Amino acid sequence: MAGTVVRSSTPTESSAGFAARALQTVKRSLSRASGAGPIRFGIEGEPEAALELPREAVELLASLLGHMAAGRAVSIVPDHAELTTQQAADMLNVSRPFLVGLLDAGEIEFRKVGTHRRIRAQSLIDHQREDDRKRREAADELTTLGQDAGLT
Repeated sequence: MAGTVVRSSTPTESSAGFAARALQTVKRSLSRASGAGPIRFGIEGEPEAALELPREAVELLASLLGHMAAGRAVSIVPDHAELTTQQAADMLNVSRPFLVGLLDAGEIEFRKVGTHRRIRAQSLIDHQREDDRKRREAADELTTLGQDAGLT
C-alpha cells in the first residue's frame, strides 16, 4: 500500500459507550455551526486552547462515532490507497479467491505490480455501491412480483 496506513478498530463495550456520549457532543456542535466553515472545540484543561476542524472532518468523526457506538468495527482508508487482494477481500468480507475472480471478471478495476494485483480503495467502494444498488433493485423487483401474485 505504498505509504498508506489502513487503520481498523473494533470497539469494546466500554469504548462503544464513550463513542455514544461523544457522538451527542459532536452532533450538537454540527447543528450549532453555521455554513461550511471550521468547527471549534474547546480543550479541557486548556481554557485558551481551541481546536478548529474542517466541517467535513467533524462529519466524518460523527459517522465514525456512530458506527463505534453501535459496536461495529471501523476502518479508515484513503480513496487513493492501493490495497492488496487480501486487504480488499477483508473489506468486502469475502475470500481472497472470490475477490480474484471478481477482478479477473472485470467487476473491479485493478492494476498489476509485477505479478501482484493492487486495487484502489475507491474502485472497491464503487463496486460495493454498485453491488448494493443491484441488490436493492432485485429486492424491489421480488417485492413487486410478490405483491402482484398476492403473496403479501
